[in-house]
Amino acid sequence: MQNVTLWGETLRLLVELAATVAFALSGILAGARQRLDAVGVVVVAFLAAFGGGTLRDLLLDERPFFWVRHVELLWGVLGLSVLAMLFLRTRHFQVTERAMQWPDALGLGLFAATGAHQALLQEMPALVAVLMGIVTGVAGGVLRDVVCNQIPSAFSDHRPYAVCAFVGGWVYVGLWAVAAPGWLALVACVGVTAGLRGLALWRNWQLPPWRL
Repeated sequence: MQNVTLWGETLRLLVELAATVAFALSGILAGARQRLDAVGVVVVAFLAAFGGGTLRDLLLDERPFFWVRHVELLWGVLGLSVLAMLFLRTRHFQVTERAMQWPDALGLGLFAATGAHQALLQEMPALVAVLMGIVTGVAGGVLRDVVCNQIPSAFSDHRPYAVCAFVGGWVYVGLWAVAAPGWLALVACVGVTAGLRGLALWRNWQLPPWRL
């Protein structure tokens, strides 16, 4: 049982690291496109990587914030921002964005699971738990785009993103309700969320836009 728990925690850490890197890189690229200075790029990277989790902690009244408990993530994003500004050039942007799609999808699933998990620990209703998962996975990208003076891509891209987290969140809540092991709920939530997001990208599924 201890080995299963250790495996689950290791999996959670690895996927969370990949998610943080992917979201931070999305912030770095967005800041670079807007020709922000070094401070601006770092701020946008931090918003993309930590904005969703911070908003979740605020709504659930969690203290200290998760990035205070895991300060190594702060150092990692700061180091990544510095390295990107030194070595990343415009010609690398398109390749980097394609490479980030799967880590981003995995991160969306992990953050959906962690958001739902934190809410369920506080005995919140199931719907609130699912919404906390969506906030955790989506709000960072929304803040990134707002700061860069763009319509958030989660709302305007039309390819399902928050919807994938919504479905994955219900998978986590359902497994929690039947007292499934934590690692199984995590794997199932990440698998469903990332799988749906991957299918949406591959098949170019799109949500219908508002038609006047």
